[in-house]
This record gives sequence, structure tokens and C-alpha cells, in this order.
Amino acid sequence: ARAALEGPWGQITVAERVDLLYGVANEINRRFEDFLSAEVADTGKPRSLARHLDIPRGAANFKIFADVVKNVPTEFFEMATPDGRGALNYAIRRPVGVVAVVCPWNLPLLLMTWKVGPALACGNAVVVKPSEETPQTATLLGEVMNAVGIPRGVYNVVHGFGPGSAGEFLTTHPGVNAITFTGETRTGAAIMRAAADGARPVSLEMGGKNPAIVFADADLDAAAAGMIFGNFRNAGQACGATSRLIVEERAAKPLLERIVALLQRMRIGDPLSQDTDLGPLISAGQRAAVLGFLREAEGQLLCGGEAVPGDGYYVQPTVVAGVDPQSRLWRDEVFGPVLAARSFPDGDEAEALRLANDSPFGLTASVYTGDSARGLRLSRRLQAGTVWLGDAYTQPVEGIWGGYKHSGIGRELGPHGLLDFLEVKQIYSDGIGGARKPHYAQVLGA
Repeated sequence: ARAALEGPWGQITVAERVDLLYGVANEINRRFEDFLSAEVADTGKPRSLARHLDIPRGAANFKIFADVVKNVPTEFFEMATPDGRGALNYAIRRPVGVVAVVCPWNLPLLLMTWKVGPALACGNAVVVKPSEETPQTATLLGEVMNAVGIPRGVYNVVHGFGPGSAGEFLTTHPGVNAITFTGETRTGAAIMRAAADGARPVSLEMGGKNPAIVFADADLDAAAAGMIFGNFRNAGQACGATSRLIVEERAAKPLLERIVALLQRMRIGDPLSQDTDLGPLISAGQRAAVLGFLREAEGQLLCGGEAVPGDGYYVQPTVVAGVDPQSRLWRDEVFGPVLAARSFPDGDEAEALRLANDSPFGLTASVYTGDSARGLRLSRRLQAGTVWLGDAYTQPVEGIWGGYKHSGIGRELGPHGLLDFLEVKQIYSDGIGGARKPHYAQVLGA
């Protein structure tokens, strides 16, 4: 990676990088079925989901960031000098260098490319460590990079495990200039400690235990559909999933009935079938962890709660009502198809907000209400990096992604997604041509 930065990659223009990244996106789309098959085989997610989300978004990340990098703003100002000639100050943005990219298993291609895309657009070189659970699409992307002419060493993949293995070795390596990570909060904290040696910048997108507040004046059919999309897509294995439902008391029963009815229609089965809505969890360990939450959960079990018999690491889509706000099920990230619900007194907006913000996490939040003023009022006070009004888990590539508190540091996507991959350099020019005394000498009368 260092050699690539010192070679041709470090010399090419922004326009040339843009052309190469468009070529990467086009080649991913040309090999769409290869990427699709690899992603489904690794994750077990329904083929229909990966077809409409993971692969097209993975390709789009390269085009979006190629477009954004062409218009990165910078600063420029003029200033007076003692001799009256004036001077110019301006800033330029340069790549940070070698970037370690540590990726999760839930959306392997999508989340990896929304780091690699901006990193390469800014002129960096990357070393990617995909999850050991989902190694294939990172490797396929290497084939794509070679095919379109990305110089050797710009995109590198190192496979392995985390602690005591490739992940730890990469994040502690002194040759790494910056680290970007998506995954669980404990791992992110360990990476921060490693990055402190050398004062290297980090971008961390970590866990979420995200609230959805639903008022009785909301469209309850829309709210129920939003909870299905927001929490049960990808079998609940998503950091932004709306996994805590906070519903006004008089709307609780009708809303929960709607949610349960929709879940009972979900088709659980073979990810390769176009009819499948809910696939398996990533591993036996993840299924055991989810079932552990459910075994100790207190509250009213409205549906699910068990493993699905047969092959595969399936868990029934589950809703538990009346969950204690101090319980693990309410406070910790389950990362499975489980919705924890509780009600708040009618009209008590302050209690709804308190329940939502009483969390170590702050990634996303949703508000469903027929009162637009109330929705805007709550959106300003919710401690979350993204707030959806009348929606859940809709995230455009051009938007902003990141969280408060234990949910992370930094922001991804859109123009903000470039900032972690750029250094800002000021250049001062106090005239054109001709040697002259420095300003301090003139001021002192030298």
C-alpha cells in the first residue's frame, strides 16, 4: 500500500481516479451474479434482499463518492502584509495515506465499499480485513480492481480473525495512517486504544439499540410496516435496526396486533428462494446469543421466541411487550429478529423521549405521529445520528450515517464520508517572484 502511494497512484489526477472508480462500479455490475451468489453463500440472507440492496448499493458507492470528490470544498482568503504586497492563504486536501478497513459480516460488500469507495476517491491506499464469516466479496472486489486497472497495492485484502490475528495486527501496525471500522462497540473500543499509539485517526461505526416512538395519532398501518422493514430485514442483523418500540398506551394493542399479523405472514426458509423473507442468522454462535436474550426476557411474548427446527441457524421473528427498561433485552444490542416493546402514558411526550434517550447508544431513531410539529420537536431532542419521521431505516448513499455515544465516532456517506480520509494542508504565499525580507524582519526594522 505504501509503495502504491509513492508510485503512479500518488500521481494521478482526480479525474483519472474518478474514471477508474466508475470502471470499478461498472465491473461489479457486469459480474453482478458472481457477487450476488457469494454474498448469499456467506451471509445466508435472502437472495431477493441482496439483489436489491447489497450488490447494487455496493457498486453505487464507487460512483457516488467519485462524483462527490470532484466537488470537495476548500478555503481561500487574502491577507495584508506589512510591505503592502499582500498574501494568499489557501487550503488543499490530501489523502491520509494507508487506511485499515475493518469490516463486519452483516452487510459485507455494502459496508466495506462505503469505506473503500471514499478512501480511494480521496487517493488513499487501503488494506481491507473482511469478517472471517464473510470473506468472498472482498476477494471478488480484488479481481475487479485488477480487471479495471487499479494499480497494484492500492486495494489489498488480508483474511483472518480479530484478536491475536489479522485484525489486531492490522490496527496496531505503525504503517497504518488511519483506521475505519464497523462492528460491535467492544471491538471499536479496542481499536481506539490501539490507534492511540501514534495518535492515528479513527472512524468507528458501532452498535445501536434504536428506538421507534409511535403516537396514537400516527398511521398505525404505516408504523407497523415500518417496524417490519426497520427491524426484521436481514433477520434483524443491522446496527440501525429499530429494535425498541415505544408506543403511546392507547395505541399499543392495535399496533402490536398489526405487527404480529405481518410477522406471521413472513416466509422463513431457503435464502436462494425468491419467496423467502427471512433467512438464517450468520452462525450458530449468533443464534445462541439471540436465544440467550429470549430465555432471560421478562414480558409478554406475543410471537416467536424459539429457534426454527431443521437445518440452518434460524430464529422465529419475535415480539416481547412490556419489557423492563433496565433489562438486557431493552438495553443491549441483540442483532437478531427480536422487537422489544413497551408503552408510555397517553400524551406524555416527555416520558417517550426519556425512554428513547435512556440508552448507551445513539445511532438511529424513528418517530411516527400525525402532528408534524411534534415530530420536528422530538427529532431535535432525540440523541441519535439519524432520525426518521414517518419512516424507518431508509438510508440514501448521499445522506449522513453515524451515531452519538457508544454508537461511534465520525460520519460516513455523502460529503461527510470523505473527511476521515483527507488531511487539510494550509499553503501560504506572500507574493510571486523575487526574494525579500520576511515580515518579522520588516516589523522589527531590520
